[in-house]
Amino acid sequence: MSLPPSLSLPPGAVGIGLKPQHAPALLAAPRRADFLEMHAENHMSAGGPDRERLQALAERYPLSVHGVGLSLGGAARPDAAHLARLARLVDRLQPALVSEHLAWSRLDGDCYNDLLPVPLTEESLALLARNIDIVQQALGRRLLIENPSLYVTIPINTLDEADFLTELVARTGCGLLLDLNNAYISAFNLNRDLDAYLGALPWHAVGELHLAGHSLDTAVDPPLRIDDHAGPVTEAVWSLYRRWAPSAPEAPTLIEWDAEVPTLERWLEEAERARAHRAADLPAASRATLTRMPA
Repeated sequence: MSLPPSLSLPPGAVGIGLKPQHAPALLAAPRRADFLEMHAENHMSAGGPDRERLQALAERYPLSVHGVGLSLGGAARPDAAHLARLARLVDRLQPALVSEHLAWSRLDGDCYNDLLPVPLTEESLALLARNIDIVQQALGRRLLIENPSLYVTIPINTLDEADFLTELVARTGCGLLLDLNNAYISAFNLNRDLDAYLGALPWHAVGELHLAGHSLDTAVDPPLRIDDHAGPVTEAVWSLYRRWAPSAPEAPTLIEWDAEVPTLERWLEEAERARAHRAADLPAASRATLTRMPA
């Protein structure tokens, strides 16, 4: 099923996360974000007021469904019950985008409240490709895979992350959710050449960009940048966005803010900053579409 034109994403769209405290204002006011991104696992319940409110938002805004619990990088196949719930949610909402993480979070029936790093090996690549194929078949659509934020190097890695992601796209036809905040954090923490990493990615497959805030933990030696989503986008990440977003000029951008959540107005200020950058990158016809928000 395709989205109605009113709920399709314009080129270079800019969205914000969906938080319950902002839902009434988002429903009451003219549409001010191009789309809303929701965490899938927060909305898999059978019914009730939350489901009714989400359905009303889905009729008003294009949605992006962002999963955190499929454990695609694990050795086991995706949990069948979890995948079935996700498929029902996607079928009901018909979101513009569906994404998950390059991570694992399940082992021997236990679930962990973390997105744990995937070893970059041929064996891991084959398992991840298998699991992505299973999910894409169940959903009947392309899945976007998000690059991780990393804090330590995994000693058994045999592949470069950019090469790993490129091969994953080639094997499965999946897309990439490129989180520039994650890329910046990983480059700092692992002493990675950030421009070389970004330059090696398959930009033709980038279906969404993420921006977020992070913090610097100076209590450890050496200091680490922490992906906490607890503040505005840092100037370093904005600079990265200005330089690299033109490589995927039509990909939508999501401003994440998951801790110390601001007012809706403050969040929309961050979205407007991204919108200004995106409008400058687009051809004139697409730029007019982006800057003219629908009611």
